[in-house]
Amino acid sequence: MVDGFNVKRDYISKTYLSVKMSEKDREVFIMETRVLTKETFEKFYQHLLNEERSKNTVEKYMRDIKAFMKFADGAEITKETVIKFKHKLIDDGYAIRSINSMLAAVNSFLSFIGRFDCRVNALKLQREIYCSEEKELTKAEYLRLVNTAKEKKNGRLSLILQTICGTGIRVSELQFITVEAAKRGYAKVNCKGKSRTVIIVSKLQKKLLKYAQCHHIYSGSIFITKTGKPISRTNIWREMKKLCRNANVNPGKVFPHNLRHLFARTFYGIEKDIAKLADILGHSSIDTTRIYIVSTGAEHRQRLENMRLVI
Repeated sequence: MVDGFNVKRDYISKTYLSVKMSEKDREVFIMETRVLTKETFEKFYQHLLNEERSKNTVEKYMRDIKAFMKFADGAEITKETVIKFKHKLIDDGYAIRSINSMLAAVNSFLSFIGRFDCRVNALKLQREIYCSEEKELTKAEYLRLVNTAKEKKNGRLSLILQTICGTGIRVSELQFITVEAAKRGYAKVNCKGKSRTVIIVSKLQKKLLKYAQCHHIYSGSIFITKTGKPISRTNIWREMKKLCRNANVNPGKVFPHNLRHLFARTFYGIEKDIAKLADILGHSSIDTTRIYIVSTGAEHRQRLENMRLVI
């Protein structure tokens, strides 16, 4: 079962996935993929797994390809089809970054099936010098969320918020916050084919170990469900949203990744070292890190006011 398609993996022919495919076989494969099928979709899924892409990346790519397949609706795949899909995303009001992310998935899929002629260019995006105040979570709002979780007797959520915001990890990396990691003061995080060390400050160490002891968790991941599995991002997201009203925080600001952004902005505000921050966050490119540290419009306005260049 792959994202709604009930296709047996045993059906997959390794010949199609081999880089040593003969020209004749490749031509046949390309002809077969002029119209998208469930089997083609499944082959691409297996290809991503073979490439050792992260679980979240694979799921994201498959969602985007499924959206493209639904749009194509069995029609022959041409560059015109892909361009129309691109324009539909624009007309539907998707953000430029979201559109480019979806097009990257589609282009990757087209490359896989040999349809290089159908790939399209990403939309040009001018780097923003400041972000909207309606989007970024402030430290005061974060503290209200943490305290509201405590008041609601949801100690696990309160500690999850502090762990993400206090370390800068992704919500998918919570599984690496283990009892063993808390004891030694750092976690070894493996994500997107890379490994990095995440420091756990002493105050957070104590909180994590106390929580683990109270819930009889003696080894492995600390944030787990009743069945012992790591808590999912969906559950965390849902629990966070429930806090918004009582915490008096705009729900549009409240999601796990914004805690990571708050960590990044706070760290950069103190250290002013974007290269170090990129290493801490696990970014391959500093350009990605720049997105995390842009200031709000109000902060940008205040800096301009402080210049006092208008007499």
